[in-house]
Amino acid sequence: MTTYIVTVSTGDETHTSKFHSAFITLGGKEGWSDRTKLTSLRPPFLQGNVLTFEMACNRPLGELLAIILEKQGDPWFVAKLEVKSPLGDLYHFPVHKWITDCNKHYIQEGSDLEEKQALYRWNQFKDGLPFSMKADSSTSLPLDEHFYYKKDLDMIFTGAKAISMLKLRQWAECKSKWTNIEDIYYLYRCHRTKTSDYVYEHWKDNSFFGYQFLNGVNPMMIRRCKTLPRNFPVTDDMVFKNQNQKLTKEMEKGNIFLCDYKILDGVKPNNIKGKDQYLVAPLVLLHKTSDDKLMPIAIQLKQSPGKDNPIFLPSDTEWDWLLAKTFVRNADFNVHELSSHLLRTHLLPEVFAVALLRNIPMMHPLHKLLMPHVRYTMMINVLARERLISDDGVFKKFTSSGGEGMFTILQRALTSVTYRSLCLPDDISDRGLELLPNFYYRDDGLDLWNIIYSFVKGTLQYYYNKDEMVQEDEAVQQWLCEINSKGFPNQKNTGIPESFKTVDELVKFVTMVIFTCSAQHSAVNSGQYDFIGWMPNTPVSLERPPPSRKGEATEETLLHTFPAMDTTVQGMATVWLLSQPSTDAEYLGNYPEQRFTEDVPLENIKVFKEQLEKLSLKICQRNEGLDLPYTYLDPKNVENSVSL
Repeated sequence: MTTYIVTVSTGDETHTSKFHSAFITLGGKEGWSDRTKLTSLRPPFLQGNVLTFEMACNRPLGELLAIILEKQGDPWFVAKLEVKSPLGDLYHFPVHKWITDCNKHYIQEGSDLEEKQALYRWNQFKDGLPFSMKADSSTSLPLDEHFYYKKDLDMIFTGAKAISMLKLRQWAECKSKWTNIEDIYYLYRCHRTKTSDYVYEHWKDNSFFGYQFLNGVNPMMIRRCKTLPRNFPVTDDMVFKNQNQKLTKEMEKGNIFLCDYKILDGVKPNNIKGKDQYLVAPLVLLHKTSDDKLMPIAIQLKQSPGKDNPIFLPSDTEWDWLLAKTFVRNADFNVHELSSHLLRTHLLPEVFAVALLRNIPMMHPLHKLLMPHVRYTMMINVLARERLISDDGVFKKFTSSGGEGMFTILQRALTSVTYRSLCLPDDISDRGLELLPNFYYRDDGLDLWNIIYSFVKGTLQYYYNKDEMVQEDEAVQQWLCEINSKGFPNQKNTGIPESFKTVDELVKFVTMVIFTCSAQHSAVNSGQYDFIGWMPNTPVSLERPPPSRKGEATEETLLHTFPAMDTTVQGMATVWLLSQPSTDAEYLGNYPEQRFTEDVPLENIKVFKEQLEKLSLKICQRNEGLDLPYTYLDPKNVENSVSL
């Protein structure tokens, strides 16, 4: 008789399994073992168990190639199996999936792909958008993609539930207009954060208006201005009247910056409960002052200059200038939610995830490296399509671009996505923002990018010691091919490689994927309530057209432009839900399911975690000296994946 030692690891508390019996068959070069029942004196296969069994065979099986798993009863989550041969050889069989039926499941390198491709199929939600996982509803997803039951309880919160928790129920059905700012504060004070209080106190300040382009929830719009756009006829007398400064000189010095919302030009605004909403495509000019503040110096609310489209200036009346900034903040909300947030950090990560599961075998190092960073992504995106951007979703009901407009923005946004814009170092360089002071998104983001890059490089170079190995890896090449075809349908000149020719190309691309799914999502998601909870700072919709003349705006004009009370409440509830941390979050550097077994990648994970801890300490020390700390890219706040 020959004895093999079989170790079975189940998942953590996310994967509780209770059933009757489990069976295993070992397959090697010299043949198959008998079907053997796994038995133990301990309660079998509860969450987190690691159980060891002795398995007797009539003869040696030679080098092990595969195993067959079967079970009776309820679903069983298997994390991994290890089999030790009589000669001491250790064979690893990562599984990491639910077994829901009583069929035979063959586990070997690459054997899972045919099954995965049948489970994970492509579907295009709307023409001109990235493809997504084919699923009629969240319940139709493969069981492996479902939320852990505690998290599911969190995520089934409806807007009504959020409104109740925020103590806003009495306002939710009120369609009246605001009559004074104090009433808005009465609503806002039901739920506050330190940052949202800062926003409440400073939302009118020009310096804070400029600050949000750097460290608010949408740091993706600002870029250095070297030449004024022809459709933005700002003059020296407008912005530097009675001063020695000149626009051309300040642009040469790198002190002038532009935010151009041309993506919104001509977008059809929403109609909410029979009332037309308004959306503009502004241009904003900003100046870095000698004391390193970023100050707005000119705003044009529509793309085509003309007498009915004045350029607003800080020297205008208080209400003219504040009204112009309000239209900009609403434009920024719509571009942020649809382009910077939904498209770039939800829809594209879903493409990365589905392509991974369809093309990369579980035994492959890339599968082991990326799986923690696609956790829950499909589930949260199905919910987003069901509840946020559907015909009866929140965006359609309560935002100025909801309905036809939101898909116009998404389609236009996809055509503007390039590989360089997804890679933070390249994006910062292309936007000319390397030297702009007090840009904490850039500083913390580049530190995180470099740490992730170092981790990815050390891990992948262990498996690929020459470029030819990457070129010949059909699974990795097919993964990239599907990302190109399904993520960017009919798009050309994205700059995304058509194939990987070198190890360095693979390292950079995988770094981009991990950064997008973790850090970039955190940067544009976690602060939503902080900056949008106080509605006057970022209205989700506007109910009056943009001003066509100066000198007519009053406080009443602004209040009547703001969304009605019920729309305000729904906006607050939505961004509060989207900002809530997950109850079962896994943060960057933490990998509870140990997929790697070799010493080198395990040591890389250890070093990765140490570097993240050092960065977290550095950020905390920096934040101690700031009036408004920037915390969204502190590694201890960055989840591994897009799970909310």
